[in-house]
Amino acid sequence: MQKLVPITRLGKFFGGEDFDLDIDMGQEWLEGDMNFTVVLYRIDRYKTKKDDVYGEVVEDGIQFMAPVELKGLVQVMAPTNKFYGSSKVELQEPGNMKFSIYQKQLDDLGVEIFMGDYFGYYETEDRVRYYSVSDDGYVRSDNKHTYGGYKPFYRTIVATYVSENEFRGL
Repeated sequence: MQKLVPITRLGKFFGGEDFDLDIDMGQEWLEGDMNFTVVLYRIDRYKTKKDDVYGEVVEDGIQFMAPVELKGLVQVMAPTNKFYGSSKVELQEPGNMKFSIYQKQLDDLGVEIFMGDYFGYYETEDRVRYYSVSDDGYVRSDNKHTYGGYKPFYRTIVATYVSENEFRGL
């Protein structure tokens, strides 16, 4: 049986009810007013077909779970141009996408996000871009993602743009 210890730091001025109220208000603003939506395409790691020798995924072997719509804050970063030796390489595709989401929404939906999963984000009514999760944003008790050091409450996921040759949705 897991031993649960109540978190009492900040208890004189801030506690569980205050935390829940702040999360509810934040979710109302983010999910209701801002209304950024992405579609999460989770890889089914149990049904995905792998070769017996190296455990690599065979061609067309990736299997997906049902897509899930998520609400959060989307930031598509500008592409970075880099110098390699004396040549400048310019990228024409979008930069990484940062997606911030309340942990409560993931818990309520029973959804987990892992590296390698895909996001679909509609930039316009008729154009969707796909991204692959490169940082799952799992909170390991850093102060940035905890409310005053009280409890973790949101995650920031970083995803990298993928071409249509890699993923086009289901």
